[in-house]
Amino acid sequence: MKDLISKSLSADEMSLATRLKNMSFIYLLTISLIAFVGCLALYSAGKGSFSPWAGTHLIRFAISFVLLIAIAVTDLKFWLKYAYYIYAICLLLLVGVEIEGYISKGAQRWINLGFIQIQPSELMKIAAVLALARYFHTSFQEEIMQTKFLVIPVVLILLPVALVLRQPDLGTAVMLCISAGVIFFLAGVQKWKFIAAATPVLVSIPLIWHFWMHDYQKQRVLTFLNPEKDPLGAGYHILQSYISLGSGGLAGKGFLQGTQSYLNFMPEKHTDFVFTVLAEEFGFLGGVMLISLYIALIVMGFYIAFRCTSYFGKLVALGLTANLFFYMAINLSMVMGLVPVVGIPLPLVSYGGTSMLTQMISFGLIQCVYVNKNTVIGRKEAYF
Repeated sequence: MKDLISKSLSADEMSLATRLKNMSFIYLLTISLIAFVGCLALYSAGKGSFSPWAGTHLIRFAISFVLLIAIAVTDLKFWLKYAYYIYAICLLLLVGVEIEGYISKGAQRWINLGFIQIQPSELMKIAAVLALARYFHTSFQEEIMQTKFLVIPVVLILLPVALVLRQPDLGTAVMLCISAGVIFFLAGVQKWKFIAAATPVLVSIPLIWHFWMHDYQKQRVLTFLNPEKDPLGAGYHILQSYISLGSGGLAGKGFLQGTQSYLNFMPEKHTDFVFTVLAEEFGFLGGVMLISLYIALIVMGFYIAFRCTSYFGKLVALGLTANLFFYMAINLSMVMGLVPVVGIPLPLVSYGGTSMLTQMISFGLIQCVYVNKNTVIGRKEAYF
């Protein structure tokens, strides 16, 4: 934690060399260790080969790491100034998915650029945090207490949520709502307003179930409640996950010795269920070590936020760190059968280009907050 408590110059006084020196290298090391664990898991999932997943995962991490550094050394005021523009671009990309999106496994969530497929809904998770952080940064507490003042940030979230639900992608839509809720709470919105917003949703659950949810979404909920009802069909994923997690025992079967993944019993072993590969081969202790790395990253993220002088920086770091926590918590809960399967990847471990890109951009922004932690940003500076 030594580098987390070092003093830094103001943003206007810092050279590029100083910005690089003031980065949190412990934070970077923790990120790299988690990505290394991901590479090991994907190498094992590929039956002891860098092809088809581990090698690509490593290359993506290396490229994204350069992007992380580039974002980290920028002036935090840059992200404040262009937060709404970034949000608008991501919203247009979501509209583009609706018009000409790439369809895979029955879902229309991607834009095919030829050399890469991007998932705009993942980028929107970052853009929404930036937009909301800017909005509340320029607000006074008296304004936040007024219900009418919250109409604009609510609309900022409902627009992408509506577009994401049409893809359909319930998991990402829920993540957007959770991220927004965190920012609203941190900004000082009264608790009764959260209750008032949640009550109609809870009351309308029967209507949502019968008239709005897709059949496959209903099936996920029913499978979560009773996976043994269809062990060779809808319940196959989660039952195989139970077997993988349980067979690892305390210390695991050993690297490359996992039978569930090697014999292809475990579906989606390189994406949503990659944790089961680690649990089978490295056991309970290996799983705890990975979770400990995530916890360390989350603690450092919150520490960086509280060290930051500017309100915008605090909200950005807290919002993006909360995103990381919910990604990790939902994925692990999913593979353990604690929540229905919703298709949330495990950060830096699951195979996926857009997931890797968005997580590294998030880490870059959190590092940017740390580098600029002593920079004082007034409310009016959002409009310079």
